[in-house]
Amino acid sequence: MNKNKQIALILIANITFFFRANAQVNSPTKSDLDLIAEDVKSETLRAWNAYVKYAWGHDELKPLSKHYSDWYVQSLGINLIDAYSTLKIMGDDRESKRIELYVADSISFDKNIFVKTFEVNIRILGGLLSMYELSKNQKILVKAEEFANRILPAFNSPSGLPYYFVNLKTGTTRGDTICAAEAGSYLLEMGILSYYTNNPKYYQIAKKSSRTIYENRTNIGLIGQNYNVLSGRSIDSISQVGCYVDSYYEYLYKGWLLFHDKELKAMWDSSITAINQYISFNDGGNLWYGIVNSVNGTLLSSNVTLWDAYFPALLQYSGDALRARKAYNSWQSLWKQNGLLPMEYDFKSNRITNNRYYLNPELIESAYYLWYFTNDQIFMDHLKEYYLNLKEYCRTDIAYTTIEDVRTKTKSDQLPTFFFAEVMKYFYLAFSQNPTVNLGTHIFTTEAHPFHIGNYDLNKIKARLGIR
Repeated sequence: MNKNKQIALILIANITFFFRANAQVNSPTKSDLDLIAEDVKSETLRAWNAYVKYAWGHDELKPLSKHYSDWYVQSLGINLIDAYSTLKIMGDDRESKRIELYVADSISFDKNIFVKTFEVNIRILGGLLSMYELSKNQKILVKAEEFANRILPAFNSPSGLPYYFVNLKTGTTRGDTICAAEAGSYLLEMGILSYYTNNPKYYQIAKKSSRTIYENRTNIGLIGQNYNVLSGRSIDSISQVGCYVDSYYEYLYKGWLLFHDKELKAMWDSSITAINQYISFNDGGNLWYGIVNSVNGTLLSSNVTLWDAYFPALLQYSGDALRARKAYNSWQSLWKQNGLLPMEYDFKSNRITNNRYYLNPELIESAYYLWYFTNDQIFMDHLKEYYLNLKEYCRTDIAYTTIEDVRTKTKSDQLPTFFFAEVMKYFYLAFSQNPTVNLGTHIFTTEAHPFHIGNYDLNKIKARLGIR
């Protein structure tokens, strides 16, 4: 037995001992995964209770100072909306009902503030729509449509690309430069809203924006990174799959899966072909997706970010299991070296270029996808390792927090909303034996808001979304 395998077996044994030692005395017959799932739920509720105590109604909890922060001068309750589906899936009906009633009756979006169009779409609109689907509360759907109408003026540009900022009260816009992800990540949320309201305008607006990006691809099939909202043209020759672009590609494929829009499938097929030809790099046995010139495919930078670690999940989801595993292994090795994932890393020089870890979910997400579709024990072992590392390095006396430096594990004072929306949801779904929500029955948005595929009638989708 080689040394690495021996170390892995010792780690797994320690994980099993840890969870059995912390299990309830009256649960001797429960499997190890059941026990871990229960621990994930317990830790989620511990952090949630801290949010309720110190930050209720605000956008984020500050877990060290035991205070709160808001994204803008007025709170939008982002953490409440982002956390709902996770608490609901975990079976906490009391807290999920508390959120549902508060959102329906107490939250107002009639605020004279400029918000980031992309961020509020994936967190607030996506969260509201998931809340409606899970609760069937008609008031939540009304709230979702009202919010969508408040951000819709962002798309009133000559090109159809959304302005970076939109004022929720006045509809005033600003910010005429936007990246591909910020311009092309509306298909799911707007499409779902169109389906439930029987109004195609939302999906058609989102699709026009994604199509504008696609139509600006170069002769070799790659898109740029940043766009001018007025002209709709790319303003650079930078192409990648990671940060600044990621969910544009994610939504092409997931939009096709949920809505059966053949145009999205064609856009995805040609895009992934170009990506694999020009952006993927085998480096020392590892597979990385770098940053290249969109015109000729030459490598511009081997610097990748931890957001890029979502891509193995998308590769696996779209059926490319071989590349998914190879790309995942590259990221997993980086996590193992540091106990967490650094914000940025140069795969050519094997050098960390940004030491922070913001509790990002992307590698956990990929491990969950690969575990679900392959049932290979190695991915479950990694998920256990990631969860223990988070508990060891990011846990505070009341919740969890970001890390300033993965080398020293110095704690910061921030709990991003996606900790509830994504991190703990993916852990819980991976460790749960028979979850009612899974990758076979649901599609997850980029913020991990789940939507049941069976709720979308193929005979109604085309008319409600205006798909030809």
